[in-house]
Amino acid sequence: MTSDPIYLDYNATAPLRLAAQHAMMDAMGPPGNPSSVHHQGQKARAIVELAREQVAKLADADPASVIFTSGGTEANWQALHGFSDRMIITTPVEHMAVLSAAPDALLIDVDADGVIDLNHLEHLLKTYKDNALISVMTANNETGVIQPLDQVVELARAYGALVHSDAVQSFGKGDANGCAGLRASGVDMLTISAHKMGAATGIGALLVREGLVIPPLIVGGGQESRRRGGTENLIGIAGFGAAASDIMNSGTAWLDQLAKWHQWLEDQISTHAPDAVIFGKAAKRLVNTSAIAMSGRSAETQIMQLDLAGIAVSAGAACSSGKVANSHVLAAMGAGDLAHQTIRVSSGWNSKQSDFERFFEIWLQVYENKV
Repeated sequence: MTSDPIYLDYNATAPLRLAAQHAMMDAMGPPGNPSSVHHQGQKARAIVELAREQVAKLADADPASVIFTSGGTEANWQALHGFSDRMIITTPVEHMAVLSAAPDALLIDVDADGVIDLNHLEHLLKTYKDNALISVMTANNETGVIQPLDQVVELARAYGALVHSDAVQSFGKGDANGCAGLRASGVDMLTISAHKMGAATGIGALLVREGLVIPPLIVGGGQESRRRGGTENLIGIAGFGAAASDIMNSGTAWLDQLAKWHQWLEDQISTHAPDAVIFGKAAKRLVNTSAIAMSGRSAETQIMQLDLAGIAVSAGAACSSGKVANSHVLAAMGAGDLAHQTIRVSSGWNSKQSDFERFFEIWLQVYENKV
């Protein structure tokens, strides 16, 4: 008898929360354009504005700060293209959505754990005083490593720079996991995405602090207070808000449980496979992410063998090609050949202890060449 499939790829996309599913199904019913002035249109507008309040509450932001987008990629592009007069400073371990949006950006050095060198950042800021836009992710999507965003903001204020952070992986995982929200973090702009937290794909948001004027990336209608043209994704927005509210009501016990399970898994791997490498182990990390290198076995081979056993994990970021791409993050960290031998185990709101036990059982068999 085959085991039930096990999903440990939450950093790629999380399963849909029931609250989000129900909200989306409700929004699928009557027709309604949120920009219409008739009754049906105003009911749709009410759904959008309720979701805006729900997302803002989880994000420690004013509802007016929320610009709904098609996802994290669009939000990153709007943030980085909104201030063309500023030099962009970012890191080599950012998601490609940031690196592709700013191909000429200056890159901050990172250490072997992928944590930025604050001294190097300050050196760059001295050169571009009062004319820089810093984009540093809150937490890395591949390793889970959390960046010292509070210190980045402190330096930015001292040198007149703006700060944007891609918080796609940390949003909804609580303050302890790096995402203090818009106001508490002190950043100027924050990127978030719905499908990483249990809502639908194709919807995200850029959060912009009060008083900061940002031009639209997409022009057309006057939607989103003239900051993002196009009829709103009513169904996706409804689910986004419901998922945010569900997280607000869930407390933090589930995150504490994930932390224990990942620690157990990493301890087991270190004990039974002492030559295995867990990236970012010495740094502060998201509780739901483990990047594990198996020397001598390619990531692609590992993923295929785990998949045959009914276990879904990944390597690097989710790639549209459907293939395992080389990790630019691990390469920037100096991982060498291990950059091609690392898989990512990421859990979330619907994970179970048995998922980790089964994963370790099969992983060890792969390690010992039993499968």
